[in-house]
Amino acid sequence: MKRIGFLLKVKKEKIDEYKKHHEAVWPEMQDALRRSGWHNYTLFIREDGLIFGYFEAPVDFQTALDNIAKEEINPSWNAFMNPYFENLGDMEVDESMIELEEYFHLD
Repeated sequence: MKRIGFLLKVKKEKIDEYKKHHEAVWPEMQDALRRSGWHNYTLFIREDGLIFGYFEAPVDFQTALDNIAKEEINPSWNAFMNPYFENLGDMEVDESMIELEEYFHLD
């Protein structure tokens, strides 16, 4: 399994609402993530809206993104979530994730 970390940024004024939606992530989206190989998916948020995301996948980050992009529910979830994020421009949420380099791990 490859450990993957990434960053995103939620608009500060939308943090509470954004977090509320993650208390009830659509079951179809959760199933799509599992089918796409996203395991131990965890999100952390700082008070300014900076998100650190972590998941484990049997493939590299780009392949994991490509896999979830093929899921039928993904465009609907992205359209629902896009208004919460800063600096997306023409990109979808998935396209704006900044992958972090893993440089240390302790079991």
